[in-house]
Amino acid sequence: MKNPVELTGRERAAYVQEMFTRIAGRYDLMNRLMTAGQDVRWRREVIRRAALPAGGWLLDLGAGTGDMALEALRQQPACRPVAADFTLAMMQVGMRRQREKSPEPPFPVWSAADALNLPFADQSFDAVVSGFLMRNVSDVMQALGEQKRVMRPGGRIVVLDTTRPSRNLLTPFINIHLKMIIPGLGRLLTGQADAYNYLPESTQAFLTAEQLAQRMQAAGFEQVGFRRLMFGTIAIHWGESPQPPFIRGD
Repeated sequence: MKNPVELTGRERAAYVQEMFTRIAGRYDLMNRLMTAGQDVRWRREVIRRAALPAGGWLLDLGAGTGDMALEALRQQPACRPVAADFTLAMMQVGMRRQREKSPEPPFPVWSAADALNLPFADQSFDAVVSGFLMRNVSDVMQALGEQKRVMRPGGRIVVLDTTRPSRNLLTPFINIHLKMIIPGLGRLLTGQADAYNYLPESTQAFLTAEQLAQRMQAAGFEQVGFRRLMFGTIAIHWGESPQPPFIRGD
């Protein structure tokens, strides 16, 4: 069998979907343990950088259990988030937890969606955010193009994902965490060690922070920037959909 990070196209999509189906029930717990709870703070920053207007529409793409969409409602209760994912089991876990925590509206709208072929009209959203999605798509440029298509002029894109760290004095310790501790935790808590072997392997195979910024610019986003987190293994990227040119009347 091929190494999962070497899969492309439909094979890659099928593997990722099946993998997330298997780990859906423990996904949030593993995220908290792997990041020592820092992923909660990262998601808060993502929503702050999205700069949603009151009543604005947000697309949380690759939403998983909907943490980002729920954070948007915490920060901007009047916003209208859509939590979209192509793994039904992840969304089912998110909807169940949402009902347990907050049985009263507002709620996110949940939608099945393929990041490479979004089922939304052009210019539908004021912001598009994603958490740990981009390294899993088989075509980064197509995914970015789809996000730009559904974004209104002046809208913001914010991407939270793992990134390939540069070598430094901490590299041996980072490798131990990625290649030993995370798969070990995954085996212990989910019984799915292969899913958590995929994490460090897909991180190493993914773009550097600089390369992802370049791809965002090539997709047509402006004011692109990023910052690294967690010893360079995580990055938050942001950008804006261009405004139409101002045409001065006579």
